[in-house]
Amino acid sequence: MPRFAANLSLMYTEVPFLDRFEAAEQDGFTAVEFLFPYAWAPQDLAQRLQAHGLQQVLLNAPPGGADRASMATAWDRGERGTACLPGREAEFRAGVQEALLYAQALQCPRIHVMAGLAPQGVSPEVLLATYVANLRWAAQQAAKAGCAVLIEPINPRDMPGYYLQRQDHAHAVVQAVAEPALKVQMDLYHCQIVEGDVATKLRHYLPTGAVAHIQMAGVPERQEPDAGELHFPYLLDLIDSLGYTGWVGCEYRPRLGAQPGATRTGLGWMAAYRSAAHR
Repeated sequence: MPRFAANLSLMYTEVPFLDRFEAAEQDGFTAVEFLFPYAWAPQDLAQRLQAHGLQQVLLNAPPGGADRASMATAWDRGERGTACLPGREAEFRAGVQEALLYAQALQCPRIHVMAGLAPQGVSPEVLLATYVANLRWAAQQAAKAGCAVLIEPINPRDMPGYYLQRQDHAHAVVQAVAEPALKVQMDLYHCQIVEGDVATKLRHYLPTGAVAHIQMAGVPERQEPDAGELHFPYLLDLIDSLGYTGWVGCEYRPRLGAQPGATRTGLGWMAAYRSAAHR
């Protein structure tokens, strides 16, 4: 059966961030992921994980910034990654090194490195060459730390201008980089919006071993996976049948928002799926 990780950046927003670890444990999660941890000291996050018996399975490298303070605010400034951006290689490397420090402190085996928004006036060849070179360096550094670097196609409706949008592009980049520590993060929400045919994509890519993490959300609202145009019981059964043993991140926004108990109220889908799988 697929193993679910709570995304603490999008879920449990009804409570302060550091209280979300306890909330996830109370709802039966044994693993968590989040986006950018750089506003909190790594030792504080590690203490929360240990106190609540949780495994950190994914975190994002900073989307920009040259030091921890600027990394913590980069997303709010509109930064969406630097991996494909020529001229920002030093900033990219600083971000990866900071992410690896957090990954080691949290015993997290995967970091997602964002590509960035493709700048106007730069040729596709230069963007690709910059992206490949940066990812090769990052994968080599991550391998030394026993960690994997992940790249994720993101749909242009939610993130206009994002460089990496398609599954085939991501897998071609992985092949071009040719480093074992570089893998793909396959978000079924983004995949459906950009390409559709999600089940066929799963059948094609999961057997390659290049997909190291899966995420899901209902489409198109990015809410619980029990509504919308994707039938997740079918897709989760398919993922299981294909031998995928990694985590499935619940990267969705509860439909009740930040109301008290909103996340827990929306978790009926998980109990229903687990119950049906055991029949």
